[in-house]
Amino acid sequence: MLETFIAVTKSILGQLKWSLTWINVIEVLIIAVTLFLFYRKFIKNTQSEKLVKGLFILIFLWIMSEILTLINLTILGLFVKGMVMVISLSLIVIFQPELRRFLGYLGQPGFIGKTLFSKDAGNVNNMEIDVIKEIIEAVKYLIKTKTGALIVFNKGITTGAYSDVGTKIDAIISTELILTIFHPNTPLHDGAMVIEGNKILSAGVLLPLTEDPKLSWKYGTRHRAAIGMSEVSDVACLVVSEETGDVSICMDGMLKKYEDIKTLKEDLESILGIRKNIEEINSKHKNIFNIFRGK
Repeated sequence: MLETFIAVTKSILGQLKWSLTWINVIEVLIIAVTLFLFYRKFIKNTQSEKLVKGLFILIFLWIMSEILTLINLTILGLFVKGMVMVISLSLIVIFQPELRRFLGYLGQPGFIGKTLFSKDAGNVNNMEIDVIKEIIEAVKYLIKTKTGALIVFNKGITTGAYSDVGTKIDAIISTELILTIFHPNTPLHDGAMVIEGNKILSAGVLLPLTEDPKLSWKYGTRHRAAIGMSEVSDVACLVVSEETGDVSICMDGMLKKYEDIKTLKEDLESILGIRKNIEEINSKHKNIFNIFRGK
């Protein structure tokens, strides 16, 4: 059987016409760069990264099924191919919401310009630093008054379908606006607020609740919504408990409780990409200072 496999492999390779030219090299480079940029922009460090790994496994299994068929293991080859087809169809059904949101994002006006030429959301400027200040001041008051709040920090296209059911705000972040939205007597206080960059996109947003049966009964609807949202997307959710005034951040289905504002501020800076860039700028300034000092 091994000899048959080797013979079939050599036959397949022998049928390929290898004609390497500069045009072929350029085409391969274009495809590689396109896939790499697509991976960094939409897949890296998201829930979709696991899906991509699964797709590679399916492709490998499909190739194996073809090889098994060629070496006369027809039944086994058909079984593997059928299994791959069933799993592939299942993935389309399971990830239908994500595919719909992604296709909607592709259809947005100026998609190419925003994808290729948009500035990195982590660039540090005074406006971004003020975002942290405004959020922290609001959180301090929410903790003090035990006012419940749920804030979603959107880092991509993952909350589009959920923010559509909320009330559009599209306003610059401010402490007063955050406190007004989460005031118990306002219509939007029970839902989530979605923040992207330095803007509040929407409020009163309904999020999917986690279905984890092991989750403690102590967690209310806000915490369950934060965990559920972080399980299906790459967002970070900040929760202030209405009962205890405790503040937590949820990412990747994991909830972290904070005892002091300083640690919360540092983690928010890291989540929004500000702390890393501040350290880079400080390092550059230090290097320039050392140059002037002759070091």
